[in-house]
Order: sequence, then C-alpha cells, then structure tokens
Amino acid sequence: MRESDIALTAVGTPSGMLWERVVMPQGLKNASATFNRCVTHLLRSVCDFAPSYFDDVFVHSRAVNGKTDVELYANLKKCIFGASETPILGCLVGKNGVRPDPEKVRVINEWPTLSNVKELRQFLGLATYVCKYVENYAGKIHPMSQLLKKEAEWKWTAECQQA
Repeated sequence: MRESDIALTAVGTPSGMLWERVVMPQGLKNASATFNRCVTHLLRSVCDFAPSYFDDVFVHSRAVNGKTDVELYANLKKCIFGASETPILGCLVGKNGVRPDPEKVRVINEWPTLSNVKELRQFLGLATYVCKYVENYAGKIHPMSQLLKKEAEWKWTAECQQA
C-alpha cells in the first residue's frame, strides 16, 4: 500500500485508539485490481509459462527454470501438480484446449422438465454456460426460445425436451 493511502484506512476503536493498516486488507474498493497488478508485475519474468489470474498462478512447465527476485509462497493444499487438466473458472484447461466441466454438463443434462416461462428463463441462463462449446447453440434451443415470445402459449413439446 502506498504511504499516502495508509491514513485512509484508519479505524477508530471504542477506547479512542486509531488503527491504520500498513498492508492492503481485503474489501477495499481497488484491492483486487491492485493485488492482480502486483502479482502480474512480480511474475513478469516467467509469464511465458506461469500466467496469473488474481491469486491463481498457472505453471505449465515440467520444471520452473525461471527465478524471480522476490520470495513467493504457495499453500500446498491448494496446489495441483502434474495434472493433465486444471479446473479454471468453471472449465477444464489442458494441453488439448478448454472444455466444460463434466459435472456442470451433467447438472444441465439431468435438469427436470420445465413447467413455466420462469423455469425456462432460469434453465436457459444456466445453459448459457455451455453455449461456447455447442455448435449452433441458438439453433438448437430455438424451440425453447419460441416459448419466451410475448404472446406464446406455454406448451412443452418433445422438440423442446430434445433441445
């Protein structure tokens, strides 16, 4: 945290003491963006094989050949070593690309039959998760989309179920 910002974090206690933070706590408006910028800056020398996303660092190398000039620590309980795929932001990322998490796809496939427009909207919101992995997604959900029209009568057909 910048020296000039320390006073902005002051908190008064019931005893009249004034406490100031000297490191950035979670919850400040710009804390996440500032932290991400710092991590990116610290790892700039190894960014070719160790990109970061906020507090996650993805090392895709057999050995870490680069060395940073800062001390970095990892929580081993949160580390994944030697994985062919890694879960990142609800997807699985590996050497063959990105694919949806099978558990999330299973939940979508096992969704109960819909009975009204509200449930349909909820389901389509969830199903949007897989739209980037499904060729002609809009065409495939077309029968369901027709039920969202203002004057449409609710009639769940076999075509809707198949979609």
